[in-house]
Amino acid sequence: MHGTPGGRRQIPLDARRYAAAAGVRIIGVDRPGIGSSTPHLYRDIVEWVADLSLLLDALAIETTSLIGLSGGGPYVLAAGAALPERVRSVGVLGGVAPTRGQDAVAGGPIQLAVLAAPVLAASRVPLGAALTTGIRLVKPLAGPALDLYAAVQPPGDQRLLGRPEFKAMFLDDLLNASRFQTSAPLADLILFTRDWGFSLADVAVPVHWWHGDDDHIVPLRHGEHCVARLPHASLRVIAGESHLGGLGIAREVIDAVVLGRG
Repeated sequence: MHGTPGGRRQIPLDARRYAAAAGVRIIGVDRPGIGSSTPHLYRDIVEWVADLSLLLDALAIETTSLIGLSGGGPYVLAAGAALPERVRSVGVLGGVAPTRGQDAVAGGPIQLAVLAAPVLAASRVPLGAALTTGIRLVKPLAGPALDLYAAVQPPGDQRLLGRPEFKAMFLDDLLNASRFQTSAPLADLILFTRDWGFSLADVAVPVHWWHGDDDHIVPLRHGEHCVARLPHASLRVIAGESHLGGLGIAREVIDAVVLGRG
């Protein structure tokens, strides 16, 4: 489950190669409003699980493991809570923490979305159209724009975004995901600032959580907070890495979450 923003192609080349060698099938899923996926705003995060169940049925998948990066974290946790008979385990890479209810944690850039939530909810459709148009206009400058973004990030993310294969992955994902519309990131921000429809204590499946100790987007203490409230969770701190650090340890993540080796 991709981050926010992002799409189904947000899967590192190393992960694809290792999965193929290990006999693991990776399926990337576009959330509503990105790529060719129809725009839709769920009532809450957990309502998304019904669509996941339909997808698994369509692909004839009985059980699976889920991995969520950043904004994909809440979605895989929701599936772990609402679909334990089909979800074997969950991996979270620098996942967003709840902002409402008993599991809420304060601070971090997500609080900006909390403040802007009423405006986002009221103007989601026109904002999504404007965002899509803006991305289309700057497509020829996508490479330099990504370089500029990388230049102002912490050292960990700078190193990762400086690797050609990761830069190519992000550009490929961004340009393909924004082909038709780009409303999914706005829907994500709205849902992150609502009650998620489940509590962390409801996630009965094993959760493997990785978090960079220099994460500037989702602070490490948010990950620590969530892991402390999850019934069966372990936290692995990625030393010297920032928000995207989990993408650089694909083998470790697949081994632990999918193959049960860690």
